[in-house]
Amino acid sequence: MNQDSEEIKKRIQEHSKKLTELGTILAKNQFNYKIKEEISKEYWKKRIADLIKYNETSLEYYSQVQKMMNIINKEEAQIFLLQTGKFHQLGTELIKVMLQVEENPSIINSKDKQQSQWSKKIKENISELSTKCLENEKNMNLNFRKFYDREIKKILE
Repeated sequence: MNQDSEEIKKRIQEHSKKLTELGTILAKNQFNYKIKEEISKEYWKKRIADLIKYNETSLEYYSQVQKMMNIINKEEAQIFLLQTGKFHQLGTELIKVMLQVEENPSIINSKDKQQSQWSKKIKENISELSTKCLENEKNMNLNFRKFYDREIKKILE
């Protein structure tokens, strides 16, 4: 193995170690995008704090993924960077909508027969954004898994 290959392998291993550490934190967090029809402000305050914490750690994780990919294939790394940007954007939008729910948690209650159009729109928005966040994250993880199996495994063997 030449010196460049050894250097690449070393850098990949460093990123792998960081990814493992961040992955462990994310696994412990076990954030779920599913939205409950909970009408307590405390629930929404905690839910928002959990999402913010999850997003920060996830962005750090995906940043490490992108850096690792960049070592091997800059073009695919740039595409992954765009996905990471979308992940951040969707998470930020979801947090904004959740903050609206926190201010008035009764809007999430589907049993309320006198919901305003505004309440219905927010409820629809939060559900749609949660689904988009989950799908985007699944797609990112799938893309990285394919890249890892195709490119990184060979280098680490």
